[in-house]
Amino acid sequence: PIVVALHKPRGVVTTRSDPEGRPTIYSLLEDLDTHVVPVGRLDLATSGLLLLTNDTRFSDWLTDPRSGVPRVYLVTARGRVTDEDVDRLGRGVESKGERLAPSAVVLRKASSRESHLVVTLTEGRNREIRRLFEAIGHEVTSLRRVQVGGLDLGTLAPRKWRVVGEDEVKQAFPGYRRRPPT
Repeated sequence: PIVVALHKPRGVVTTRSDPEGRPTIYSLLEDLDTHVVPVGRLDLATSGLLLLTNDTRFSDWLTDPRSGVPRVYLVTARGRVTDEDVDRLGRGVESKGERLAPSAVVLRKASSRESHLVVTLTEGRNREIRRLFEAIGHEVTSLRRVQVGGLDLGTLAPRKWRVVGEDEVKQAFPGYRRRPPT
């Protein structure tokens, strides 16, 4: 089994091929000689840490909401996000018939022009952060995932990737127990 950490830049799609001809994450992995699939997705406008693996059991565990694996995002939103907005997000909001609620929201800086927050999710719903902020009247202008479980983006440059060692996987995801080979 192999786990790859990729720093996906904005403008790159999380798919094998794109009918619109946009660059894909696989164009960034040309030097990797093992077939891997993304664990979840980051939309076209989102950058940051994307894990890929050939271990379907690990992928299933990471994406199962019952595993409660935190995903940490740095969010820039248009306008001043208030403490009341943060409280509302913490209680959860309705969006397109779904109840969305982050596990944590920290307001780092707010001005009339933009606000900077750290948002932690444990479920991977489609465009969840953008929908959360839309529900409180703020557009997300920048979104970067910086951590999945105990594994962070660190100094990995955009468009670069690295193989995550087995010991690092064990330390970053202590709730996951890989089956021994048969």
